[in-house]
Amino acid sequence: MSEKQRTLAKDVTLSGKGLHTGIDVTVTFKPAPANHGYKFCRTDLPGRPLIDAVADNVTETSRGTTLVQGEASVATIEHVLAAFAGLRIDNAIIEINAPEAPIMGGSSFMFVEAIKEAGVVELKEERNYYVIKEKITFSDEEHGVDLIIYPDDHFSAHVLIDYNSKILGNQYAILDNIEDFEKEVCRSRTFVFFHELEPLFRMGLIKGGDLENAIVILEREVEQEEIDRIAKMFNKPGITEHHAGILNNTKLRYPNEPARHKLLDLIGDLALVGQPIKGKVVATRPGHYANTRMARLIRQQIKRQATKKEIPLLDTTKPSLMDIEQVKKLLPHRFPFLMVDRILELSDSHIIGMKNTTYNEAFFQGHFPQEHVFPGVLLVETMAQVGGILVLSNVDEPEKYSTYFLKIDRMKFKHKVIPGDTIIVRSDLTEPIRRGIVIMYCQAFVGEKIVAEGEMTAQVVKNK
Repeated sequence: MSEKQRTLAKDVTLSGKGLHTGIDVTVTFKPAPANHGYKFCRTDLPGRPLIDAVADNVTETSRGTTLVQGEASVATIEHVLAAFAGLRIDNAIIEINAPEAPIMGGSSFMFVEAIKEAGVVELKEERNYYVIKEKITFSDEEHGVDLIIYPDDHFSAHVLIDYNSKILGNQYAILDNIEDFEKEVCRSRTFVFFHELEPLFRMGLIKGGDLENAIVILEREVEQEEIDRIAKMFNKPGITEHHAGILNNTKLRYPNEPARHKLLDLIGDLALVGQPIKGKVVATRPGHYANTRMARLIRQQIKRQATKKEIPLLDTTKPSLMDIEQVKKLLPHRFPFLMVDRILELSDSHIIGMKNTTYNEAFFQGHFPQEHVFPGVLLVETMAQVGGILVLSNVDEPEKYSTYFLKIDRMKFKHKVIPGDTIIVRSDLTEPIRRGIVIMYCQAFVGEKIVAEGEMTAQVVKNK
């Protein structure tokens, strides 16, 4: 059965404090049209810049998820996005007058209540699910972190946490259906260990934290003097209950509330895929870094699959965007190693180039001389050079820079290239260029057949 996209029926506004900044924040949720997705609008900045809520824009994940687009940023956005994703709201504008979302009780509950107050309307367009077709894995062996998403016909999530804590122990949380988010997950509060409080405060963080919006876990008995010192630091006097367990004997909303909060964070971070997904997530010791890396991996897969549908074909009636002389102005390569003859298309994020093969090329005489095959390593080099033109086209004074490839991932060779074939190469940026590092997905075609494809990472370096 088909599902329609959803947005808010009207505006709704909330105010609170930022968890880390401690500053007063006002946020307004507004309706948005179909296929808009989630966008934050910094109303306090000139021009009211928009920030797309997608994993490509994640820059910081140490104590929350931060998005940056252009000169604008917004932090600690995971609880807001969890509320929208959990209530299956596809499109919204989130206006905010500060660099951080308000903590609002440390969970998604108040955001859920605000969305319900605004009301929900269906749009005429169909909901655009991305269906996981093959297992995707992210692992961090050093920290014992594993995230796996499996194919399934709906979204579900299983979370296991283990902090080597006598108080918490091992905890497990399950969400079998996103429709259960409001009842089972949204009220789960963030948590922190008592021994983390002072270091976090010294780092200029958790200025807006208190016992109303966070569970503070005591791993050991502490003296009242130590409690008073920390309370004074946060301007929160009156903490008297401090037995090993939960500070001030705060009652947990669920026996496994910390695990459920990690599940909440996971849902919020996976909303950065940019569209709802169908798949089963199994997460061991997840955190914002791992969550957003998984979201980015899913987005990369979406982009690769979209690219495969757009097979570039050579149109001999269409003039080249760049001929060989223009190519030579961007690439330092020369005979016998210049592998690009023409550029057919070029944008900020993709490029299509062409290489003609001929029997007269010297390597054919020694590479499988009885059955001439274009060398796979030179096919990779051809894709790299086309990608290099894309990269250099994104910098000022490109003649002063060179592109050096750092890594090749998941390169697959699917068909032979033989003398006389025309190789068409398409390269797409899978994420924005940052600090001179470029990640591209490259495909080589002969006619309508993919002959090779894989991911390349490169660095743009200024010439000495």
